[in-house]
Amino acid sequence: MTTKQKRTKEGKTSESIKNLALESLFSSIDMGKTGKITPPQFWKELKSGGILEDDPRLSEVRESFIKVLGSSKKGIDLELFTETIQHSALVNRGLKGELVIPDFSSFCEEIVSIFNDVKSNMSGSVANYIPQLARVNPKQFAVSICTIDGQRFSYGDVNKNFCLQSTCKPINYCIAHEELGEEKVHKHIGREPSGRSFNEMALNNDGLPHNPLINAGAIMCTSLIKNDSPIADRFDKVIKTWTDLSGGVEPSFNNSVYLSERQTSDRNFALAYFMRENNAFPENTDLIETLEFYFQCCSIEVKSSSMASVAATLANGGVNPLTGKKVFSAGTSKNCLSLMNSCGMYDFSGEYAFKIGFPAKSGVSGAMLIVIPNVMGICVWSPNLDELGNSVRGVEFSKKLGERFNFHNYDSLINNNEKLDPRKSKYENRIDNVIGLVYAASFGDIDEIKKIEARGIDLNSSDYDGRTALHLAVSEGQTEVVEYLLLRNVNVQAKDRWGGTPMEDAKRSNHSNIYTLLEQHIAK
Repeated sequence: MTTKQKRTKEGKTSESIKNLALESLFSSIDMGKTGKITPPQFWKELKSGGILEDDPRLSEVRESFIKVLGSSKKGIDLELFTETIQHSALVNRGLKGELVIPDFSSFCEEIVSIFNDVKSNMSGSVANYIPQLARVNPKQFAVSICTIDGQRFSYGDVNKNFCLQSTCKPINYCIAHEELGEEKVHKHIGREPSGRSFNEMALNNDGLPHNPLINAGAIMCTSLIKNDSPIADRFDKVIKTWTDLSGGVEPSFNNSVYLSERQTSDRNFALAYFMRENNAFPENTDLIETLEFYFQCCSIEVKSSSMASVAATLANGGVNPLTGKKVFSAGTSKNCLSLMNSCGMYDFSGEYAFKIGFPAKSGVSGAMLIVIPNVMGICVWSPNLDELGNSVRGVEFSKKLGERFNFHNYDSLINNNEKLDPRKSKYENRIDNVIGLVYAASFGDIDEIKKIEARGIDLNSSDYDGRTALHLAVSEGQTEVVEYLLLRNVNVQAKDRWGGTPMEDAKRSNHSNIYTLLEQHIAK
């Protein structure tokens, strides 16, 4: 056989394996074995992987379905399914469980469990020094997640708007950083935790606000944003940035909160005049306009899903996962996250960094912007605050999240088997060095086996003891899995490191029906 013929044969074999994998994936969704998948079935399966039907990246897929299927009730056949998979890497990876959180549905179950554990905590009280915030229902509670691959999940009061308040501070810092650069921004703002209340009349030894995430530093940041433009254009810049960060969802504005905040802003005015006395502001800064601009930024409103997308953009180095748009540079995102990690939780920042260990920013509306770098963004919103001004439920949710998952910045330094890594499948999480396929077989999870097969994993793969999926399925009496594996023509004579075959496992375990299946298969 010539080299060309050999390559052709290898190409055909590879294509054949690929087609079998797609057929396997198709059949795992086609539960009725009708040879067709309804659009609701398709979207439901994709949703279980965290990709929602309204994802802006799937516009071509939606249009393709409308064009081919129209208003008819005929389903998606294998041909259309294959075409969709081949033209959309997102659909391909989403259905195969190849996104950053492979077992997204199990991860969401854990999030709901944490949510329910925290929900009963009604301690603390709403921010009463701003009259409009004092009227918010303290029972409201929402959690939203967006991964760096755009997997999304929301739970609780997710349709309620809430004001940004101090969660606008890291974003305003990023806007100023993008426009002016690190050196110019930090000519006017420090980078150290203040060790004092977020609105205390205090500056650092250079006469500057300690950092951009306390009130003095946030006021300074607003003075830097497009400071040679009219205030309307400056506010439009902020709104556009939040829209881009939210994946195209434009935020709203709560004028009542803005007016309420203006009327109760003596401390912020005092901070601004104190900074002006110390020559901290850029030249020609209009103090009143700067404060008005700051109050407006705090009064922007979003839903939890939008804020999760904002957090995910920071987790993704400044690129929005849902649109692929680069909103901030990686350097800006890195500097912002560094400050959030050290200064984002008011006087609780050091304890939060030590015990919980990922960047976060809280606001007195009860919002928390949480970032797990290179993994996801999270928004928790619950109005009741502790004595430091942080959301009570938000902090408790963070603690439980950190206890359950290896999200602490330094968890990788220790071998902590008690914590889950959501970046691995539920089977890989059980024992790191054992192939998920083998565990899926032992638990009788055919759907998981099909998804693993669809990724191109050989069904004859074995663990470190040489035991294959068939070995485990036989030993555990998983008849349906055995039947499926035999249909896929796995190696029935495979031997583990002790020389044992699946036939011997069946005999030893007294699974006579499985022994007969294997015997008949060998006879064929």
